[in-house]
Amino acid sequence: MNEINVLNHPLVDCHLSVLRSKQTCNAEFRQSIKRLSMLLAYSATAQLEIETYTVETPLAACAGHRLKKRVGLAPILRAGVAMVEPMLELIPTSEVWHLGMYRDEHTAQPVHYYSKLPDGAPVDIAFILDPMLATGGSAAMAIKALVQWGVRHIKMLAIIAAPEGIEHLRKNFPDVEIHACVVDERLNEDHFIVPGLGDAGDRIFNTLG
Repeated sequence: MNEINVLNHPLVDCHLSVLRSKQTCNAEFRQSIKRLSMLLAYSATAQLEIETYTVETPLAACAGHRLKKRVGLAPILRAGVAMVEPMLELIPTSEVWHLGMYRDEHTAQPVHYYSKLPDGAPVDIAFILDPMLATGGSAAMAIKALVQWGVRHIKMLAIIAAPEGIEHLRKNFPDVEIHACVVDERLNEDHFIVPGLGDAGDRIFNTLG
């Protein structure tokens, strides 16, 4: 069964409040996404394997550490792009492979329109990035693409998750870890997370019209 990791931290609560507010401007919204992504990444990467090597300081040699395995970031376009930079700041050696999905407004089903996964050996661990885990449809489609590539260890990172999306991944991909800053109440009839924060992509990229 999926391990659900929900952050419990006062800084998360404060930044989430800014993120949710309809009064928050686009620039501050992006900054809040970045800050929450960093906190989320710090928690989600706690179990990454490391190896030791020798580091020469100005005074002496000492043991150093570096990540042992290849790490891949798979942002779901378009909103997931906003979570890439904070992840790269923590893991600059990460590979970034974009996955393009959008939700059909009539059927609420995900449509996969773009994938940049190579034919070569897959990464050892992949982090799927999307600020919102709503129905779970896009996340499930991203997981399928990574599984077909051959990735054996996958983690889903979302700022806000809905119970429906969590249950969808639990049912279909029980081995995938889910990391979220908060789990909200529910989805409404239009499949938006309540209370949520609106459309993350529109607020990130200032395309509300």
